[in-house]
Amino acid sequence: MRSILIVDDEPIAVEGLRSGVDWPSVGIGRVMAAYGVDQAKELFGRERVDILLCDIEMPRGTGLELLEWVRRHHPRTETIFLTCHADFHYARQAIQLGCLDYLLKPIPYEELKVVLAKAIRKLDEDEHRSEFSQFGKFWLQYQPMLIERFWLDILSQAIPARAEAVRQAARERNIPYSEELVFLPILLRMRRWYKEYTLRDKKTMEYALRKAAEETLMQRPDLGLLIPAGDDAMLFILNGGKEAPDPVELRRRCESYIASCREYFQCDVSCYIGERVRGHEMAAMLQRLLRLDADNVASDDRVAFLGELPVPACSYTLPDMGLWGIMLKEGARDKVIGEAESFILRQVKEGRLTPELLTLFIQDFQQMVHYVLQVQGIQAHRLLGDRQSADLYARAGRSAKDALNWIRHVVGKSLDFAASLEQAPSVVERAKAYIRERLAEVISREDIAGHVYLNPDYLTRVFKKETGLSISDYLLQQRLGIAAELLANTDLSVGAIAARIGYANFSHFSRIFKKYMGVNPLDYRQSRIQPGASGESRESDKGKS
Repeated sequence: MRSILIVDDEPIAVEGLRSGVDWPSVGIGRVMAAYGVDQAKELFGRERVDILLCDIEMPRGTGLELLEWVRRHHPRTETIFLTCHADFHYARQAIQLGCLDYLLKPIPYEELKVVLAKAIRKLDEDEHRSEFSQFGKFWLQYQPMLIERFWLDILSQAIPARAEAVRQAARERNIPYSEELVFLPILLRMRRWYKEYTLRDKKTMEYALRKAAEETLMQRPDLGLLIPAGDDAMLFILNGGKEAPDPVELRRRCESYIASCREYFQCDVSCYIGERVRGHEMAAMLQRLLRLDADNVASDDRVAFLGELPVPACSYTLPDMGLWGIMLKEGARDKVIGEAESFILRQVKEGRLTPELLTLFIQDFQQMVHYVLQVQGIQAHRLLGDRQSADLYARAGRSAKDALNWIRHVVGKSLDFAASLEQAPSVVERAKAYIRERLAEVISREDIAGHVYLNPDYLTRVFKKETGLSISDYLLQQRLGIAAELLANTDLSVGAIAARIGYANFSHFSRIFKKYMGVNPLDYRQSRIQPGASGESRESDKGKS
C-alpha cells in the first residue's frame, strides 16, 4: 500500500478529500495532511511520501516551490497539483505530459481516483526498472541535485576536461561513474514565447517544458538527465549505449516535442543533437551545440544534427536598397516590407542565410531607414529609441523571423510618423503643448524638437511657417502673456511671478518684460488695478521698483 500527503491551507478542503475518497480501494494505506509548505517539509523528514496531492496556490509558499524542494530531496515522490483557476488549462496539459496531473477544484473524486491509479502504476514501474537496470541506478539512486551539480561542473569546466579529473571528482562526491559510459547530448533551446507571461505563469511554463522534455525525449527516467544550460536552454544527456534511440527515432521524438511546445506552451523550440561522447568530452560538445544554435538564423523550430546547418559563404550578395529608400520616402510600406521578406526567405530556402549575412542585411536596412528619416528631418534615435524598438532590434539578428518582425516595426513606425508630418499643424500643436507644460523650466529648442522626433532646424522651419514666430519668440510670448495675467489678476509678488515662468533673476525678468511690454511689471500692475483694490503683495513690490 502507498502513502499520500495532502497539502492545502484550507482545513475544510483537506478533510473533504480525506473523507470523500475510498483510499484503500486505490491502493493507498496511509493518508497524511499538512496545511502549509513548512509543515509538509517536516512530514517528509519523518515519513515516506509516495504521492503528494498539493494546492498550487497558498499564502505562505506555493505548490511549485514545494515541488522544487521535493524533487531535490525526495525525487521518487509523484505530485498532483490542485487549483481553483480554470485559466491554467495549458499547464494542466503540460504536466500531464510529464506523468503528473493538474486538477481543478472542486475535485471530482472519480477523476482523482483515475489519476491516483496512474501515479501508483508509475511508481511501481519505476521501482521495477530500477531493480533491473544498472544505468537506472546511476540516475535514480542518488540525489538529482548532486548529479546535476556534477554535470554542471563538468560543463563549466570547474572539473577539468580530463578523464582522470572527472573520475576523481565522481569518486570524491560518491557518484558512481565509469569512463566506459557513453552519452548523447541534445541541446534544447527555447527561441520565442508567442505572448507575454507574468513571472508566475512563466515559472509554471518552464517547469512544464522540462517535464514534457523528460516525457517525450527520455521516456524512461533511467535513460538520461536534463540539466540547465544557460538562458532559455536545457541539455538533455541521454544514455548513449545500446538502449539509445537511432537517429530517425531521435528526430521523431524531437519533432514531437517541438510540436507539443508550439501547441501547449505557445513557444518555439529548436533541438540540436550532438555526437556520442565520454563524460570529459561533454563540455566541448556543448560548445559545438551552442555554436550550432547561434548559426541557426533560418528557423526557430527545427531539429538539427551537427553539420546540418549551412556553411557560411565566403562572400555575400546584398540587395541594392537605394530603390527601397525611394519607395520608403513615397510611403510604399507593403512594397518595402515585401522586398525585404522576399530576400530573406529566398536565402532561407536556398540554405544561404547565415548570422553574418543576416547581420549585414540588418545594418544596410537600418542605414537606409535612417537616411530616409534624416531627409525628412526626423531624429531616428528619438523615434526608434523606445523600449519596444530597442528590444526588437536587439533580437533582429537571432533569426529570420525576428529580423522580419523588426523590419515591419521600423518601417511601420517611420511611415506612420512621416504621415503625421504631412499634417504640420499637428506637429506644431504638440510642440506648443510641450512648451506650455514647461514654461517654468529651462527648455531648449533641442528639447522641443526631441519631443516630436524632429531635427531642430526642420522643426524651426515648420513652426515659423505655421505660426509666423520662431520657437524662442513663441516661448517668450507665452511666458510674458502668463506674467501679464498674473500681474493683473493676482496679488503674487513680481519675484514669485518671475519664478513661475522660468526666470530666477528678478532684474532680468523686469528688463525683458519692459522691453516687450513697454512698461516695467509694477507699472503694468498699477495700470490694471481696479479702483479700491489693494494688497500687501502689491505694496511689497513697490520696494523692488
